[in-house]
Amino acid sequence: MSEDFEKRASSPREEHAYTRGPRIVAIETAVAHDLMRGLMLLRVHTDAGTVDGTPVIGHGETYYVPEAATAVIHDWMAQRLLGADAAAVESHWRFLYERMTAFGGIGAELRALSAVDLALWDILGQLTGQPVWRLLGGPVRNHVPVYNSCGGPFYGRRPGETSTAAGWPGHGDPGRPGPLEDNWNSVHAPAELARNLLEAGYRAMKLWSFDAVYRRAGGHSLSAADVEEGVAPFLAIRDAVGDEMELILDGHGFFSLAAATCIAEGMADVRPLWMEDVLRPDSVPAMVEFRRRSPVPIAVSEMLMKRDDYRRVIDGGAADFVMIDPTWVGGISETKRIAELAQLDNVPVLMHDCTGPLTLLAGLNIAAAVPCVAWQETVRAHIQTLYPHLIDTEVSVENGQVAIPERPGLGARWLEDLFDPEQPGYRISRL
Repeated sequence: MSEDFEKRASSPREEHAYTRGPRIVAIETAVAHDLMRGLMLLRVHTDAGTVDGTPVIGHGETYYVPEAATAVIHDWMAQRLLGADAAAVESHWRFLYERMTAFGGIGAELRALSAVDLALWDILGQLTGQPVWRLLGGPVRNHVPVYNSCGGPFYGRRPGETSTAAGWPGHGDPGRPGPLEDNWNSVHAPAELARNLLEAGYRAMKLWSFDAVYRRAGGHSLSAADVEEGVAPFLAIRDAVGDEMELILDGHGFFSLAAATCIAEGMADVRPLWMEDVLRPDSVPAMVEFRRRSPVPIAVSEMLMKRDDYRRVIDGGAADFVMIDPTWVGGISETKRIAELAQLDNVPVLMHDCTGPLTLLAGLNIAAAVPCVAWQETVRAHIQTLYPHLIDTEVSVENGQVAIPERPGLGARWLEDLFDPEQPGYRISRL
């Protein structure tokens, strides 16, 4: 930290609303290189002491380009946050958002703001002794319906490598035979996988069976055989378990309008709960036309970032569902605002999570406070093999639902050994 920055951070500030409460005294980040390379972990330390013997520390995360998000936090956001009121959630959100959008920032900046916002809500929950959903006005439910996204233990991860490369976002590996290899089994043994998930209590599952078609044929022109290949796992599940399992297709935004229309027509007999991101959400008019052509419901899209993007999608009639990732759009604060925007038009909301555990917990807290949230995404392979190495809480799926968190704050804390100053990607800024 530069000498000038240290002087600014430590000098007395003019009294403002955002300087009234317990102060932020340190901001600590780490990149989970050996677990999930794209995951950035955040801790915001305060001078509030302890609650029930536990230090008041806020926990947050975001996913993708973690070093860039880390730099935004330490090189820029820390100037606002260090020494400021740790409980002034909305004040900090608005200040940082207004200044980053002055330069068009909705990439690494918005991801950084998302992580900070989670941590500040976590702090507020600990200070008040309440779970975040209570502070948001909940509960509207005690359990949140979840579905299983069919990724395997190494979806978003690369075992046996020490490179810091995070891979291409939206391109999941096809998996391999073995326990919890749901992405492999969703294509090679879909009926058996569906039965296994039903036995585990899940009542809905998401497949991305058209990814292989895209890699081979591209996203612009699909043959009848291409469509048949992508639809085949869904039909096999329907033949095996009928309507006991709800089915969802994720297209990862790979297809243009003509190809997406072919996929939608091919999926009609499957009767999916929805299809998401078959068409890349670059153009609202194109999304409106796709929904008009599609014989099945359409979800749009964790690829959207700004609230106004969602407004235009909803006002244009481009979506039957909207999907939101709390750690990409601006945290819990902005996710709740987007969800309530959708609720105004009676459009149900889906919470995205194919990344880290705090994204899931943020979604559960929002779902506990916003009635129109219909489903929370989970990856059971991550819950069972990745999350135990990251957080001090076990996530439990029972009868296709997850109970809303009861601990004050978000409901989990990062494991202490993840924040090792000797590891690459670790940074800390202090007051």
